[in-house]
Amino acid sequence: MEEKAESRAVELDIHGIKRIFDVVDPVLPSWIEDEALTSGGYPYKKKLKEDEYLDELKALQIELIKVQFWLQATGKRVMALFEGRDAAGKGGSIAATSAHMNPRLARVVALTKPTDRENGQWYFQRYVAQFPTAGEFVLFDRSWYNRAGVEPVMGFCTPKQYEQFLKQAPQMEKLIVQDGIYFFKFYLDIGREMQLKRFHDRRHDPRAVWKLSSMDIAALPKWKDYSEKRDRMLEDTHTDHAPWTVIRANDKRRARLNLIRHILLTLDYDGKDKEAIGKIDEKILGMGSDILT
Repeated sequence: MEEKAESRAVELDIHGIKRIFDVVDPVLPSWIEDEALTSGGYPYKKKLKEDEYLDELKALQIELIKVQFWLQATGKRVMALFEGRDAAGKGGSIAATSAHMNPRLARVVALTKPTDRENGQWYFQRYVAQFPTAGEFVLFDRSWYNRAGVEPVMGFCTPKQYEQFLKQAPQMEKLIVQDGIYFFKFYLDIGREMQLKRFHDRRHDPRAVWKLSSMDIAALPKWKDYSEKRDRMLEDTHTDHAPWTVIRANDKRRARLNLIRHILLTLDYDGKDKEAIGKIDEKILGMGSDILT
């Protein structure tokens, strides 16, 4: 006899209304389904059509290959950080960006929990070891900004460590830029109902269930805490030399296209085709906290 799935119900405060969300329940509540796409002030009521997305993505990925040839020829270096709440679409954006690039030169970094030895080091040390060498494009799936969000919210660092990080990060990033590395910081922002929908989708898709962790569930009631830490992070670490690019990511397709466009429009590489790249959708992408409601 098949064992009944254990309930994972939590009570959440959703815009001042008490709601019960059980990720194990196969039926997605209508209050999530109906509001997911437009949650968090998202400006579109429909997702971008798949055929339009794929056509535009192909053109952008061709331009990324040009970037890679340019990096090889010049020895220049590119580094991009992808941050955001759980289920914001960081991994998918990284995959879309690097899908057709030479994996020997386009490297994805997703560090695991620090070891005891790493815990005794300067906080940034294990990340610095992953920085790009000549000709490389390195993409960080989460980064040192764990200490600006996950760690203080979940109690994995002390208040002193948190405050010290916010002071040190802009100084460290200034050194990155001064050394000639092209440096991008992306924050993918999603609405609360969209996050719940994506958690639910993961739980009920055998191919994606591994993405849903017990920590994801534990963090559900802490939405406000994460929002406060996000705002503080953007305020304290958005600088002229290392600005934050914030992307509304309820529609993954629009998010990926605009993120890649921003990279391509910023870099001055050989053979650049601005018409193929297209224009940034300013409803989707903005600098710092300007785009957030």
